[in-house]
Amino acid sequence: MSSIAISSPTDLSLPEWLKKCLRDSSTHGSKAENDRISSDNNLICRAFDFAYQLHQGQYRKSGELYISHPIAVAGLLRDLGGSPAMIAAGFLHDVVEDTDVTIEEIEERFGPEVRQLVEGVTKLSKINFTSKKESQAENFRRMFLAMAQDIRVIVVKLADRLHNMRTLQYMSEESRRRSAQETRDIFAPLANRLGIWRIKWELEDLAFKNLEPEAFRQIQKYVSEKRDSREEKLAKATSILRDRLQQAGIRCLDISGRPKHLYSIYQKMQRQQKEFSEIYDLAALRIIVETNEECYRALAVVHDAFRPIPGRFKDYIGLPKPNRYQSLHTGVIGLTGRPLEVQIRTMEMHRIAEYGIAAHWKYKETGGSNAQLTTSDEKFTWLRQLLEWQSDLKDAQEYLDSVKDNLFEDDVYVFTPKGDVIPLSPGSTTIDFAYHIHTEVGNHCSGARVNGRMVPLSTRLQNGDIVEILTQKNSHPSLDWLNFVRTSAAKYRIKQWYKRSRREENLARGRELLEKELGKTGLDSLLKSEAMQTVAEKCNYHSAEDLLAGLGYGEITLNLVLNRWREVVKSQQPVADTPILLPKESSATKAPTPITRATDSPIVGVEGLVYHLAGCCTPIPGEPIIGVVTRGRGISIHRQGCNNLENVECDRLVPVSWNPGAENRGRPQTYPVNIQIEALDRVGVLKDILSRLSDQGINVRYAQVKTAVNQPALMDLGIDIRDRSQLEQVFIQIKKMSDILNIRRVGQIDE
Repeated sequence: MSSIAISSPTDLSLPEWLKKCLRDSSTHGSKAENDRISSDNNLICRAFDFAYQLHQGQYRKSGELYISHPIAVAGLLRDLGGSPAMIAAGFLHDVVEDTDVTIEEIEERFGPEVRQLVEGVTKLSKINFTSKKESQAENFRRMFLAMAQDIRVIVVKLADRLHNMRTLQYMSEESRRRSAQETRDIFAPLANRLGIWRIKWELEDLAFKNLEPEAFRQIQKYVSEKRDSREEKLAKATSILRDRLQQAGIRCLDISGRPKHLYSIYQKMQRQQKEFSEIYDLAALRIIVETNEECYRALAVVHDAFRPIPGRFKDYIGLPKPNRYQSLHTGVIGLTGRPLEVQIRTMEMHRIAEYGIAAHWKYKETGGSNAQLTTSDEKFTWLRQLLEWQSDLKDAQEYLDSVKDNLFEDDVYVFTPKGDVIPLSPGSTTIDFAYHIHTEVGNHCSGARVNGRMVPLSTRLQNGDIVEILTQKNSHPSLDWLNFVRTSAAKYRIKQWYKRSRREENLARGRELLEKELGKTGLDSLLKSEAMQTVAEKCNYHSAEDLLAGLGYGEITLNLVLNRWREVVKSQQPVADTPILLPKESSATKAPTPITRATDSPIVGVEGLVYHLAGCCTPIPGEPIIGVVTRGRGISIHRQGCNNLENVECDRLVPVSWNPGAENRGRPQTYPVNIQIEALDRVGVLKDILSRLSDQGINVRYAQVKTAVNQPALMDLGIDIRDRSQLEQVFIQIKKMSDILNIRRVGQIDE
């Protein structure tokens, strides 16, 4: 293989590993000498050289050359045992976003594997996790999809985030806090889920430093002040245990003290409501032996040398954590009477604890260092489950809850009657257990025994419980179960059962919900419209009927459907059909209705749009209303049932409602209403009516009286009304007059 001419740049300091790589790649000599240069080394150096050239002239906020960041990221990936493709992606992870290079050129130069990693990290860089709930759910979906395609993408991203956090001091305070919060909420839990302790603890401490700087400095000071005495005590305990292990014939590969990181100390102080002086186990002793059997023998030695603390023993070898962490943890009383934590593990367990999934390629005995991990690996059951739910969990909050269940919480461990270990989310019930075993076990669950006793199905399970599920063929899920089940898997499967078996009920319930918002008039044609089909597709349903069923059994919320509907209507507004033809009114009988911006109005559902109240039916607060998209005049607000709505295409209808809590923001507090009164024709009847209205503070804009021989007097009045309840009071007061034969509201709705 031919060598490549790359020399070490003189304008920046390179780490030794990269210097050596560049020297080897620049070797010129015999064919035998060049053949010694591996293709792997060649790939890494070409990636560095390409990134170095592209980032020329770019600087970080710190004033350093920008290339220092890709070098640091590549170094972190190398330390984790990343493959040459991963290290190359570390060098190249910003070039597509920050330069004119395309992802196709990356593939042409470095191959499809590097392209996939760089493309995945580039997409992740565009995700904003601080956005509103629906957008955040979509961002999680995108992130997990990228992880599923190649789990190494998120490891490259974690290395990128770690180095950015190390240099966060050069950013503005707002940017620091935003990045730190995102790191604490998203990336540190991800590192924990993937078992990469080295990255997890540093991300947490760096986020802690930027989010609670005073608390960070105080704990840092306390830990520093007590370091000497703590290290002296640990050295004595280490000497004692080393001698005891040797006497027991146990080969100790390593025994050393490990200080707890600052954020874990802070969390413990907050959780237990204690001062720093009350936290004793600030460090732990770690014992590394050769075999699992020696772990348990070493545990006996520790308990013989120091008095064990009841309730402080945890066996993560028999019951590994979801991220595959394994170790024995025990708490003992140390030499000075203070608690001391001791961890015992094998070297393989230690590698997994430090490197997580990276340990599977860093120390893989066979298959080489390029071994990829996919979601078919049992270690990523949680990721597969999240991917399976991506298209099924329509509601954003429900999907976010499932992410929280699977990513951010530790499990409790219970047993089947046969002794199989089942991990569940904290607070899980017997129903959650049943659905974890099998969907049909959950669907036909009729009862449960915990530790041999019959218990309610809502019983919360504890670590170590032995659970037995009783089933019957004619049993089926109850919607009441949704009130107490904990896991997203159980909730999803209960809803799926109702989705399949109660479709007609769900359709009717969904239709009822829409009718309450949109009104019955025209709903059938609305559901068949192209706009509603678009809404269904935006909500991930095949048809409007499927959307109704999903709405009926709670798979999707009414608010989300209405939001999507408004988006569709708004997008179609510029090409809307001709406006509704409104009846003409004389200036003597009707003042023009002002066109108003949504920000000034008490109308919910026309945010950001121009709207006006329709003159044909003069809606007032308290009445069901609906909007119609017009051309040039924005949204026309009508009373539901208005005659002018009969010929309006349903895809021009917009669900709207009155906002009773909205401020008036300068617009009139009253609304025009036309009424017609029939009364016995006598002198002074109009004066008496106007007097009644004046007593109630009602302004009369106009009045017109029509009389005929031997006929009742017909009076048309234009009045200003605050809301529907005030109008009803007006009708009640006028009807009490003995001369009144009838009173009705004038408009294009039959009153």
